[in-house]
Amino acid sequence: MKFELDRYLSRIKISKPKPSVEGLAQIQGAQLNAIAFENVDAFLSSIPDLEPSALIEKILDKGRGGYCFELNGLLGLALQALGFDFEPILARVRMGRSEGGPRHHLAYLVKAGGESWLVDAGFGGPAPLQPLRLVNDQEQQQEHETFRIRHESDSGDRVVEKRLNGDWFSLYSFDRAAVRRCDLDAANRLCATWSESLLAQNLLLCRYTDFGRIQLFNNSFSEFRADDQISRLIETIDELSALIRDNFGITVSDSELSGIANRLGLA
Repeated sequence: MKFELDRYLSRIKISKPKPSVEGLAQIQGAQLNAIAFENVDAFLSSIPDLEPSALIEKILDKGRGGYCFELNGLLGLALQALGFDFEPILARVRMGRSEGGPRHHLAYLVKAGGESWLVDAGFGGPAPLQPLRLVNDQEQQQEHETFRIRHESDSGDRVVEKRLNGDWFSLYSFDRAAVRRCDLDAANRLCATWSESLLAQNLLLCRYTDFGRIQLFNNSFSEFRADDQISRLIETIDELSALIRDNFGITVSDSELSGIANRLGLA
């Protein structure tokens, strides 16, 4: 199936950007705002299909989201169509830990404006809304949030960190090892089926909004505004339906909704 750039741009609600630093920032931010991170397939014991035709059908045709291999897979098709020079990386998710787990998060290093940028529209957490310049230990401000990419001498990895409550919180780490399609397929299967995979055992939905970010982790719904977090528990299938379909903008069938609710123990 041919990738239709116009349909993708319509989905993320922007006109065609130039292959520039500004265009790169525009496309990452627009996708994060328009397409939710979600692991419904993995949560319902289905392994997502990473073929380009499957990504197009799921995200562009059916109005779904996806997790990193799907969202950044789709983004990669767009970057290629727009003429960007980029390479994939596989990262180890840390989320505050001193070490990461297996290499199972997909992102990209993209060249633009004579520099390299970390580009990621598929991290289900408090990640940057805009690309990060690939420089070591330099604070990078994005509105009210501060990030940096720290070089870790012991491992040789670069660690993406966010400043939270005055301290640096590690998001994920990565190296420059070559990434092949077989690596993505293996990491995708691990994410969707491994008994210790967060995304195989829990529901996680994330989306950026005009005021910040919203997240649903199992039946706990949270809104993040600057440094504030407001959370509440979801107790009924009707609440769940409204959140998934309206707040996160994810099109799920009644049978999928019922499967999610049953696994969460909702009436």
